[in-house]
Amino acid sequence: MFGNPRILIVFTLFEIIKMKKVKDFLWKQNMSVNDFVDCFGSLGYQATELNEAAKVILKMNRSKSKIFLTFTSNMVTSGLRGFFAQLCSLKIPSVLITTSGSIEEDIMKSLGENFEISNFYADDVKLHEEGGNRVGNLVIRNESYMKFEDLMANFLERIYLKKKRISTHELLRELGLMIEDKNSILHQAAKNSISIYCPGIVDSSFGFHLFMFQQKNPDFIVDTIQDMGDITKNLSFDEKKGLISLGGSISKHYAIFSALLSGGFDYAVYLTTSHSTSGSLSGATTQEAKSWGKLKDDAEAATVVGDVTITFPLIMSSVLDKLKNQGLLENG
Repeated sequence: MFGNPRILIVFTLFEIIKMKKVKDFLWKQNMSVNDFVDCFGSLGYQATELNEAAKVILKMNRSKSKIFLTFTSNMVTSGLRGFFAQLCSLKIPSVLITTSGSIEEDIMKSLGENFEISNFYADDVKLHEEGGNRVGNLVIRNESYMKFEDLMANFLERIYLKKKRISTHELLRELGLMIEDKNSILHQAAKNSISIYCPGIVDSSFGFHLFMFQQKNPDFIVDTIQDMGDITKNLSFDEKKGLISLGGSISKHYAIFSALLSGGFDYAVYLTTSHSTSGSLSGATTQEAKSWGKLKDDAEAATVVGDVTITFPLIMSSVLDKLKNQGLLENG
């Protein structure tokens, strides 16, 4: 196509002309998060990707897309738990998909349990002897699990009296209706009719308590297959769909596989610390997802490599500011 050197030169010049220019970041007093993220668009590297992620999420909202928010339990261990609940109260996501540890830790925090900040190089043998369990630089005490266990027995008994065979998302909705904490993900999702799916429900202390309860009540069934039927039947080829995936694991795959059956996502933002070179799903790129049809060929997407406790609040604070300023933020 470019055998003629003159054509090649013209094409190259055209590419150079339409490229954005790098601009130096300059501090301004009382700079807003919105202005901060806008400046990222001309810095390069992951700053540019972060800025693009904010733009893609804005487009999801403006196009009235059904938005999937997926995250893993370590993000609930951190202080993002209340932010996820706040996003539900603002009706940003339509669907949540997470891992089982998120459920138990949301319930623990709704009981007033506090997780502690330690460090990444703590004396883990000493921590274990003192009843501490480390997650990165955070610590969860055994007492929190004990209080959770007492509450779960009561919650499950009340649910069992209402329904003996129940899907996971119905179970989580029932739990959310019992919790009275505005910073609870379960509570805000139930209050705002947002379904929570947890395909790996047994992989945690929460799952163990389900197992123990079933030993006493063999007719109590949590039907995860029913969830797959529900989530796929409620997705249409005609509606716009967007994904905000924090981390990877089963949460991410459950979302992209569900959308695959209805033509794939129109928009996607991946926030991760993993890399594609391992072949893992956590590091799999949005481009790779297109090869499966999980994202549409023309889907608008961005991937930000970095700690979600930093990147997600920056991105979403900028998005929420813009939606608020444009009168598009429900309940805002």
